Amino acid sequence: MAGSSGGATSDGRKKARIEIIPLIDVIFFLLATFVLFTLSLNKSNGVTGISLPSSDSSEPRDPAGTVTISVTDAGTIAWNKDYISLAEFIDRLRAYKAAEPEGRILINGDEAALFNAALYVFDEARKAGFQRIFIETKVRAQGR
Repeated sequence: MAGSSGGATSDGRKKARIEIIPLIDVIFFLLATFVLFTLSLNKSNGVTGISLPSSDSSEPRDPAGTVTISVTDAGTIAWNKDYISLAEFIDRLRAYKAAEPEGRILINGDEAALFNAALYVFDEARKAGFQRIFIETKVRAQGR
């Protein structure tokens, strides 16, 4: 069988080959899965549609023990993902302080929201006795 092709050896056995194309496909699939999983880790507990302001000093947050209060560009307030009235906001704030004395408040405000609305949320949280109040931002893109 001299001169035969197809990867067979002279004694008729096939030679083992490593196919690199399927290996590359698997590696890209794992990479894409890892990237998508990593992006989903930093989900906000606030309402959707909020465009967070940018900051150079943004840090990842730990959502455990935190209530997210969203201030929309229309001036409405949401407790985590529930839109609430101002009176209900005060009631929930007091109930949360009673349940979690060391709880944290995360203000998630739209960059087009009025500063006065965010200041109201901050002020009421301080009046309720919260000392750990944070403002959620996104990392500013380089060169801006």
